[in-house]
Amino acid sequence: MPVGTAKAAPYVRSGVGHRFSGATPAIRDPQFWYASPMAVYLDSVPFSGITRIRDMMYSVADPFRLDQGDVSFDAPDTVKSAMTRAIAENKSHYLQTTGVPRLRELIAAKLRDKNGIPVDDPEDVLVTNGGIHALYMICRALLEAGDEVLVPDPAWPPASGNILAARGVPVGCRLYEASGWRYDLDEVESNINSKTRVLYLNSPSNPTGGVLTRSDLERLAAIARERDLWVISDEAYEDVVFDGEHVSIASLPGMYERTIPLYTFSKSYAMTGLRLGYVAIKDPKIRDRAKKILFHTTSSVASVVQFGGIGALEGPQDCIEKFRVELQTRRDLFYSGLGELAGDMFSGKPPAGAFYAFVRIDPGWSDGGP
Repeated sequence: MPVGTAKAAPYVRSGVGHRFSGATPAIRDPQFWYASPMAVYLDSVPFSGITRIRDMMYSVADPFRLDQGDVSFDAPDTVKSAMTRAIAENKSHYLQTTGVPRLRELIAAKLRDKNGIPVDDPEDVLVTNGGIHALYMICRALLEAGDEVLVPDPAWPPASGNILAARGVPVGCRLYEASGWRYDLDEVESNINSKTRVLYLNSPSNPTGGVLTRSDLERLAAIARERDLWVISDEAYEDVVFDGEHVSIASLPGMYERTIPLYTFSKSYAMTGLRLGYVAIKDPKIRDRAKKILFHTTSSVASVVQFGGIGALEGPQDCIEKFRVELQTRRDLFYSGLGELAGDMFSGKPPAGAFYAFVRIDPGWSDGGP
């Protein structure tokens, strides 16, 4: 939601990552004809409140949208023309599960040249049905039931939802507003125990807009190496940084081996509805597991969309900076208005990245109603 005001729900360590052992007795709930439990672990996976707001929005004429992480820009012409050409050339049939070879080559080159990640082989790259599908695939490829994953708090809700769907346990690590919505790194390390398997990072962050510094990432990389942790690095907002720099933790020495970086075309190229994302996995065993999830959940990403991705990467990249500059102008205008008009009702500092206003509501405020 482009203006986020609600506090994140607390996370718990227990009760959601349980494992069924042996035969489960067929217990029948009188409300249903089938035996219970049946996939009962999914009952603990929350459905996003944002998507409920989005679905309600479609019932309103000309709504002013504050529902999802979308932009008001349109995809560049290079994307549209590549997709149109793909349709005209009848490229509407099944493709390789892992992605069109040319697209994977372009992505591997982008990861090397722009992100500094040592992706030597396009085989490392898996093309996904957007970023959320990539995260689900990674969680299923990495986690056993009960494995704990450290996640930022507050966080993008599907981060915990995908962990829970893989029968993992999300453990919140607080982000601090006073430090620009970044971690207390000693606190992160104190949350690690014998069940911790993965560190999930999201920088720039949804919903806070916090950007982890190079120093932050170097310390987190050291923690991951010392404690034998995998890192999932969600970099969906890599191109929306206003203050500071974006650093991919997988670019740091020795980190690509234990890091799965995750990206999407949605924000950089305004392709949110086309659903195109990607990951890079160096470890062949984990990559093979991820391929299985990829195949069994989507077979292959829509052919025309993948050719649109090729158009995005082969075409001029100036749209990325144009989008970023416009978003920074909107950020500055919003927070200027907030300071002038909101008084103490709403408060907060402009985010360093992403395109959300994560503002604080005065707890004593009332709209004058009952």
